[in-house]
Amino acid sequence: MAIVEVRDLTKRFDGFVAVDGIDLASADGEFLVLLGPSGCGKTTLLRMIGGLEPPTGGDVLIGGNVVTDLPPRARQIAMVFQSYALYPHMSVANNIAFPLKAAKLPKAEQERRIAWAAGILGIDELLQRKPRQLSGGQRQRVALARALVREPTVFLLDEPLSNLDAQRRASARDELQGFQRRVGTTTIYVTHDQVEAMGMGDRIAVMDRGHIRQLGTPSEIYDDPADTFVATFLGSPPMNLVPTADGRELLGFRPEHFVPWHENGAMGDDWLRMPFHVHRDEYLGAERLLYGDVGEAKVVARFAANADVDYTVGVVSDFAVRRADLKRFDPETGFRLDKARR
Repeated sequence: MAIVEVRDLTKRFDGFVAVDGIDLASADGEFLVLLGPSGCGKTTLLRMIGGLEPPTGGDVLIGGNVVTDLPPRARQIAMVFQSYALYPHMSVANNIAFPLKAAKLPKAEQERRIAWAAGILGIDELLQRKPRQLSGGQRQRVALARALVREPTVFLLDEPLSNLDAQRRASARDELQGFQRRVGTTTIYVTHDQVEAMGMGDRIAVMDRGHIRQLGTPSEIYDDPADTFVATFLGSPPMNLVPTADGRELLGFRPEHFVPWHENGAMGDDWLRMPFHVHRDEYLGAERLLYGDVGEAKVVARFAANADVDYTVGVVSDFAVRRADLKRFDPETGFRLDKARR
């Protein structure tokens, strides 16, 4: 295991800044997720850590050693991409053995490592098959086994689940997280999928336009966003943003915190009352979403499907948010007004 660190790391392409002076350090054995929309710089950052892309400026350190100018093979890392890049004419065993043969390890050592990796990933019975005979999830495990046999100090994973359908993705997330916990290798994982990030990451670095907007645990990122970008990128539906009457602030609150106002005294001064014009009711099986407006702002409320909620589509109803659940943002910069910036 090893700590991965980047210091003032920058990458420019013909005047375009893909990664802009990023400082970031993993913990030893951590599952760290780089999350953001397409084009935010997350894959470029990963490729610079792996030595596949030379930085314009800054340094990459692995295990405390500067590796900025070292080739990938000298960094003690293993990378897995969304394509898996398996050799179609080779068996699973030979695909896994490929980096070991390239390193000219003794045959007995190759066989030991193949058996070990196949056992961890549950692909013992697939060793004689060809990639075309495997499912997407099985191919993913073969790619992981091929990376694992190198006994790297760091795993770099670039959207390895993107080729799987939704059902297989859920089981693959579980397998991948369990695998990382068992081997304890520092892992940096790139994705644009917030469900993957929230479900697997020890910490998440939310990226936008070459910058890290916030770094924290999944609960910190979701419950305490640093700015409006993070607030609206995380969550489905995202955080609601409603301007105050004087326009000086944006009030942010999660859809699950927006509930009907009760006149029976249960709600007092610690609640903020809002007129909610409900336009649409969406039933999703386990939950129900109400879409509407508070003034000029589009707002969503979320409830359990069997919840007793008093509302009428097309009518303005009084809803409320507990003041403790409100986040306050600057409408011009997007930064939090009630949270110290780091």
